[in-house]
Amino acid sequence: MAKEKILSEIKEAEDNARKMVDDGNKRKNDRIASARAEAREIIKQAEVDAQKSAQSAMKSAEESIASDKAKIIENGENEAKFIASSASSNVDEAVKVIINEFERAIHA
Repeated sequence: MAKEKILSEIKEAEDNARKMVDDGNKRKNDRIASARAEAREIIKQAEVDAQKSAQSAMKSAEESIASDKAKIIENGENEAKFIASSASSNVDEAVKVIINEFERAIHA
């Protein structure tokens, strides 16, 4: 009887060990699947964050370019006004010089 009892206990221990190994493998696989799902979510969120960051940087660059453009245009317009003003103030003098040169050429 003792042999049968020992064999029965060994068999029960083997079954328990097998069950523990199976449970351990199941928990391991569940944790791996959970970690993979979490990694996918982290990657998705990182992609969303990267997209938002890129859009923000692009918007900021566009605003900076628009500001620079407005300053350049304003400076150009001011310079053109100054040149036009300088030119118009010199028109009378230029006309006098040209008339004098023309008269000198005629009388020469």
